[in-house]
Amino acid sequence: MEQYSGNQIVVLEGLEAVRKRPGMYIGSTGPRGLHHLVWEILDNGIDEHLAGYCTQVDIKLRKDGGIEIKDNGRGIPVDLHPIKKIPSVRVVYTILHAGGKFGNSVYKVSGGLHGVGASVVNALSKRMIIEIKRDGKVYRDEYVNGGHPVVELENGLLPVVGKCNKSDTGTKVTFYPDD
Repeated sequence: MEQYSGNQIVVLEGLEAVRKRPGMYIGSTGPRGLHHLVWEILDNGIDEHLAGYCTQVDIKLRKDGGIEIKDNGRGIPVDLHPIKKIPSVRVVYTILHAGGKFGNSVYKVSGGLHGVGASVVNALSKRMIIEIKRDGKVYRDEYVNGGHPVVELENGLLPVVGKCNKSDTGTKVTFYPDD
């Protein structure tokens, strides 16, 4: 009889679990799963609209295989998360079960997987770029190979990569699903 002990017990944590068992999160790795990934990001813009903060959500299928979803909502928060001590946007895109839709104060109605959607899309993408416009500034974060951050933080925060009008707000997510 083969040995069976604690050595055979594998613990998958964070985005690694999603990459190992994507079907648990998106149902399949075929066209339906891809459709699910698109809807997870699209739902975030729709939720901003339903909450009264967004008037436009655009989706673009790029020739290079990327999917771009852009809204003119408030823009995902970029401030330092009080517990994780990294930018809040990075918490949303790299930690399962993190998001603004668990409490009842920000979103009265929402779609998606409620706290796993954005991070699951990141986990199942070879590349993801997030551009956020807030408070007259443009921020950018980028991930590769299932959620590994590329952008170096400055004093714990995302660097400002540009300026915009204070009234120009929103989030643009471009992701390239795994093959």
